[in-house]
Amino acid sequence: MSPERRLPRGVAVVLWAALGAVALVFAVQGGEYSTLDLLRQHRQAIGLRAQVDSLQHVVDSLGRYRDRVLHDPQLQERIGREEFGWVRGNKEMLYRFVRPDSASR
Repeated sequence: MSPERRLPRGVAVVLWAALGAVALVFAVQGGEYSTLDLLRQHRQAIGLRAQVDSLQHVVDSLGRYRDRVLHDPQLQERIGREEFGWVRGNKEMLYRFVRPDSASR
């Protein structure tokens, strides 16, 4: 007794097209990681690789310096003179002790 209700053909096509567009957008952008998240993570991974390469270069140069400190007598002597005030051979080191001026107190 109730007449069967149907949407006009043009409206049905528009609704199906909209539903398809929504499904396509969800397929590309939806889920746990969207396309933008994946692109951001890719850029971040490239930056981290560059940092790791830079730090590896620093570690390698520090390792070479450590080996020189352990095995190069000239470098050991230079570090001793610069850092600890060592002198070479029979040289004397003089210290001058000065009393503080009473006016500067």
